[in-house]
Amino acid sequence: MINIRKLEAELWESADLLRQGSKLTSSQYCMPVLALLFLRYAYSRYKMVEAEILESRPKRGGRVMPVEASDFAAKSALYLPREAQFDYLVNLPDIIIEAHLKNKDGQDINSLGEAVNNAMQLVEDQSEQLTGVLPKTYTMFADDLLRELLRIFNNKTIDEVGGDIIGRIYEYFLSKFAKAVASDDGVFFTPKSLVKMLVNVLEPERGIMLDPACGSGGMFVQTGDFVNAAGLNANSQMTFYGQEKVEYNAQLCLMNMAVHGLNGRIISGDEANTFYHDAHNLAGKCDYVMANPPFNVDKVKAESAMNAGRLPFGLPGVNAKKKEVSNANYLWISYFYAYLNDHGRAGFVMASSATDSANKDRDIREKLVRTGDVDVMVSVGNNFFYTLSLPCSLWFFDKAKRDENRDKVLFIDARNYYTVVDRTLNEWSEWQLRNLQAIVHLYRGEQEKYQQLLKDYDQAIDEAVAALKEQAQPFSDLIDQDTRGHFLGLMGWIDGAGHEYTELRLRVDDQIRQTKMCIKSAESLINKRTVKAMRQEGEAFCAVLGDLLKVIDEHDWLTEKFGNGEYQDVLGLCKLATIQEIEEKNYSLTPGAYVGVAEQEDDGVDFHERMTEIHAELAELNKEANVLMDEIQKTWEELR
Repeated sequence: MINIRKLEAELWESADLLRQGSKLTSSQYCMPVLALLFLRYAYSRYKMVEAEILESRPKRGGRVMPVEASDFAAKSALYLPREAQFDYLVNLPDIIIEAHLKNKDGQDINSLGEAVNNAMQLVEDQSEQLTGVLPKTYTMFADDLLRELLRIFNNKTIDEVGGDIIGRIYEYFLSKFAKAVASDDGVFFTPKSLVKMLVNVLEPERGIMLDPACGSGGMFVQTGDFVNAAGLNANSQMTFYGQEKVEYNAQLCLMNMAVHGLNGRIISGDEANTFYHDAHNLAGKCDYVMANPPFNVDKVKAESAMNAGRLPFGLPGVNAKKKEVSNANYLWISYFYAYLNDHGRAGFVMASSATDSANKDRDIREKLVRTGDVDVMVSVGNNFFYTLSLPCSLWFFDKAKRDENRDKVLFIDARNYYTVVDRTLNEWSEWQLRNLQAIVHLYRGEQEKYQQLLKDYDQAIDEAVAALKEQAQPFSDLIDQDTRGHFLGLMGWIDGAGHEYTELRLRVDDQIRQTKMCIKSAESLINKRTVKAMRQEGEAFCAVLGDLLKVIDEHDWLTEKFGNGEYQDVLGLCKLATIQEIEEKNYSLTPGAYVGVAEQEDDGVDFHERMTEIHAELAELNKEANVLMDEIQKTWEELR
């Protein structure tokens, strides 16, 4: 079984080591590297579609007719001339000039960089959407460095996994570059779990979708995945529109969409500044609006913004002297609402402060709430973004809410519900995303979707238990006979595991504990040369058990609150509030103001006693620090 995460990390590490060995900055390196990954993905998809075409290709004179660009267009795939195919570039000779190559304009190609530039131009010639988008700056790379990058991305493991995995690797690189290139214009990547939450609640099916602050296109990609997963074709069901002021980010967006086989109309530059332009003339026409706009923007020209329209509730607060909007959050919120048609839905990320900001913001919020179109509000905790640690909120509008919910808003406080990725990053796992979505389903009266989720949990358990059997074999083959007999005896529970989740948890917990004992026991009884391999297999088996526990945890989290499928308010998590209740709280849309605080279990620790201990520990540490400083000072004086 191939570890995709490990492959992503290894590819990134290799590529970034090359950057560190060059004189290139992350911002110089980012676009060319992503374009090479794009080309690798395009080639993988090209080979897959080519095989499909050749299966039914007619023959003439005993020969199969060659494929043509039109054949690929019919399958929504990108045709690649030979000189733009990845394996062609990988197999070019070390001394390019000896190959006597010519570019598309008939000029000599004297370096690998020039050959890659030519490949990018040839790809652009095949796609109007990509015209002028792909970088052609590869001559700034030394040929050796460029050749090594091509080799890294030609990893055969990618082909073993399947071509679509390159799209995931591309997203992984994009997220890593988001960290490395972080700046005012570089914060372009919205974490996938936030985007998935937006898509899961909106549940797009067909129609016009707009992202007026589209960055690198994550909203489009996740929407496409959602529609395709439903058995539909995103390109035929959806029409994607985007605005992105920063042209660099718009290029990433078009490449990102192309990598995932999506078509879109993206406008960039000054005319894409959403504060002053409705670039696609979509006010009142959109079925779906999704965005992660920049938070707390100031110095927006009030008169120009007013003239640009899409402000059904008026301007937010304006600095009378400078005639500028001092905080543009409610400009964005107004735009998202104004773009919707009479049955449209919107979902967007917003600064947490916007849910209860005062003055003109509060007045706009009152008007918005009174439309009855505010659907769901979700509080998100810290560390969900790659480049900042602040909390945020997710807002959802729905102009076609069912009558029962017309005068209500669902509030969800998810600040304490997440998975820790590392010290600085949190996310929602796939099951956590589905659990949060399930709350929305129950609020909307869609109990059948909740029931399907319970069935999916049962199926996931069955698949995980089956996987355990396979994972157990390599470990049992490496341990001694006596330990093996004990281990296999422990595994007897697996066939009768069923879906009794409480019993299942007990058995999995015990299996992890007992397996670790088996590892320790076998260490002294097997050949020393196989101890390392045995430990690795044992740890891998425990990791699979750990993953199974996570599924059980998320199932229990959901069913303990909502049983077999009836919505109810849950203290500290969710509350269905009426417009009257919202009015009583001065039109605040902060979930925490409604859901309350869940009761905390007593951990048996006396707070005051523990604080006294901590102060004593700190005092002792300060004394030690002072002693060390004195010693350092003495040593420094002696050296002088």
